[in-house]
Amino acid sequence: MADSSPADRVLVRTEGALGRITLNRPEAINALDLGMIQGITAALDAWRTDTDVQIVLLDGAGDRGFCAGGDVRALHAQIVSGEAARTAEFFRAEYRLNAMIAEYPKPVVALADGITMGGGIGLAGHAAIRIVTERSKLAMPETRIGFTPDVGGTWLLGRAPGRFGEYFGLTGATMDGADAVHLGFADHFVPSDRLDALRDALAHRADPTGPSEIVLLFDETPDPSELPLRRAWVDDAFSAETVSAIVGRLRGREEPDAAAAADLLEGLAPTGLAVTLDAVREARRAPDLRAALEGEYRRVLWFVNEHPDLVEGIRAQLIDKDRTPRWQPATIAELSDDAGAPARAYVPATPLF
Repeated sequence: MADSSPADRVLVRTEGALGRITLNRPEAINALDLGMIQGITAALDAWRTDTDVQIVLLDGAGDRGFCAGGDVRALHAQIVSGEAARTAEFFRAEYRLNAMIAEYPKPVVALADGITMGGGIGLAGHAAIRIVTERSKLAMPETRIGFTPDVGGTWLLGRAPGRFGEYFGLTGATMDGADAVHLGFADHFVPSDRLDALRDALAHRADPTGPSEIVLLFDETPDPSELPLRRAWVDDAFSAETVSAIVGRLRGREEPDAAAAADLLEGLAPTGLAVTLDAVREARRAPDLRAALEGEYRRVLWFVNEHPDLVEGIRAQLIDKDRTPRWQPATIAELSDDAGAPARAYVPATPLF
């Protein structure tokens, strides 16, 4: 299937009192490029003082997901061709949009139906009202490509119960809808077959009822998340000071899931894991989302400009698909105790805010 043209990758329109923004790149599970980010930003800017628009709705076209994240193939091409300045421009625009959504003066409702990962979390996770369904699959999978969670993902991870932030940040594990509500990545669970009725109610409500009350009319209680059953071993292992110590504690547990997590971590990029652990813990102490985004911005541009693992991870997983990345260093045992420090201290050429 041919990709959509840049002009129609974001559909912007009003329906009654609803300003509706639909990501319209279903052939790529609505992966974000710079033009899409700029289109969303322009729509939000225009509606900020438009009295006819009272609620904003973010959703995605197609039946596979809301948004699979940023276009990492394009990111790889920019970096290897020496266009890191364009890459920095993308991240600045994306993170400023994430902050805009969080701070927007009108309620933003996000439908995280289906796959919602990486940059999709950046759009949906900071909305005022975040909705998941039985089809939702949420994740921050950046460590799978030798990278680190961004788009305000560390802010959300840092506020998850116990040490689930470290667990989901380092492993890139997927949450279902119930998990997302439990972890604070979502507010409501609405069955997917009720989303059209919810959209109509938000657009054409006949009374001044707020959007939260409208959503509650469609909300259902999902089957309980199984995450509380993992809490003991996750908190024990992922509270350790270093990645190496986390793996050591996982190896010392009797739970099969703990051993599986250790196996997974030992196959991921050691540097990406160290930087992610440092980032989640810094974001947990951050005063606000903007501070967390600034921490992510430093780390992301360090990977873009200073460290080879991001390019190597994308190559191995998505370009050549040989699944044999050559990480630097190659093993967790080779990490220094403060391996996240260089990325934490990096100073970007252009400030984020």
